[in-house]
Amino acid sequence: MPHRRSLNESKRSSDRKWGVSLFCGSGIGDLGFRAAGIQFLAMCEIDPDRSALAALNFPEATHYPSDVSEAADQIVRDVEERLDGDELWLVSCTAPCQGMSKNGQGTLLRNARAGKRPSLDPRNRLILPGLDIICRLRPRWVVFENVVEMQNTVIEDRKGQLRLIVDIIREELADDYVGSPYVIEVADYGVPQRRQRLISVFTRDETASARFRAGTLLVPSPTHSRVPRHGRAKWTSVSEALADFPPLDAKSPERAEHASIPFHRVPVLEPKKYEWVRHTPAGASAFDNQCVSPGCGHDSNRNHGASRNNEGINQAHKTTPLYCEKCGSLLPRPYAEDPDGKIRIMSGFTSAYKRMSADLPAPTLTRNLSYACSDQKLHPTQNRVLSLAEAMKLQTISDYHYSWGPIEITSVRGKRRISVAPDSIIRLVIGESVPPRFLHQLGDWMSAISNPESSIKPSLPDTLVPQLALFDGK
Repeated sequence: MPHRRSLNESKRSSDRKWGVSLFCGSGIGDLGFRAAGIQFLAMCEIDPDRSALAALNFPEATHYPSDVSEAADQIVRDVEERLDGDELWLVSCTAPCQGMSKNGQGTLLRNARAGKRPSLDPRNRLILPGLDIICRLRPRWVVFENVVEMQNTVIEDRKGQLRLIVDIIREELADDYVGSPYVIEVADYGVPQRRQRLISVFTRDETASARFRAGTLLVPSPTHSRVPRHGRAKWTSVSEALADFPPLDAKSPERAEHASIPFHRVPVLEPKKYEWVRHTPAGASAFDNQCVSPGCGHDSNRNHGASRNNEGINQAHKTTPLYCEKCGSLLPRPYAEDPDGKIRIMSGFTSAYKRMSADLPAPTLTRNLSYACSDQKLHPTQNRVLSLAEAMKLQTISDYHYSWGPIEITSVRGKRRISVAPDSIIRLVIGESVPPRFLHQLGDWMSAISNPESSIKPSLPDTLVPQLALFDGK
């Protein structure tokens, strides 16, 4: 059942920007849209824990903790009732990305023509009921946010034909909307993290449409770049972003937590893993650690690496030395122990147990951000992973007001109310969200180019161009 807000609880304004968020997750990205003046009437998220967090942070919206396809009719009826004649300004649609394939559409289509029906992830088709809602509500703006692979993802359309998702979006919106997909790097917008996303923006606003046809982008121009130029600032580095956090150390519980800063805590590492991390230089991987034996210090032991096998699969080398090639002592490199007691170099990616580069934005945060063995998750200089508080800073969540509890969570044992979301849920929703700072800038830009009185220069920045052919439904 949806969690409804009374229709009379908020005073109406003809210039209010009303919004709907589909597949909203925990609502982290929508913080940015709200800061840009968009008030959400409805938010739909099938996962009960994510929906509970969204409801806590967006009490003004009606929440639908259910499948979009099942809730579609109810969402449309409720939104039309709450609008009471007003116009819907935005629908944000963030369909699941776990099934987005890196396989090229050419290969899939060739196999299909040859009678080899590919196995397609059904989650990718969830964008279709999202499009149904969009076409029925006809918002002024539509934003699709997803992984970059979405531009090459093929699904079955409503007629069972294999087609690119972006082509289906074009066809279903083309009568009313103009727009384009863009690949953006959030670090280019002042976010202290490198995370690329496909942002597809469409509009039927007359002013914005005219400006789009004249060459104006529907996403804002970058404000930052790796190398400062054209008036842009330098990327915000992870060391700059985290400069105000007190140091932590994963060696002991006493040193792994700062009691006065919520969520500023890290897991304690077992002794051997702590030694691997302790000897890892800045920007390097523990797999490449050199000899630390007194009297030796040999620093030319072979480094770890990877190469492609006969099937084209990139595999880490299994012959990387664990013992110093000069003195024979055990190197502080990650290893696994077999049942017979023998040790061997640990399997995994060469970026495991690797420190972040202090002078760059953080690498993409994932749900595994608290695991040293995951991809580039070690603090740039300290012997630990990031704290959740630091992750919130790098995701720009802490730039906005966001509450983590109390909420009611769902488990195999049923529902229970807790004072704060568990770390596992926090890591999950951070890893899957788009930094709200970018969507804040996007929302402001959409408002600006919709305003006939605003001064907008119709030019294409040299580092940001539409990734797919523009289309014009007029």
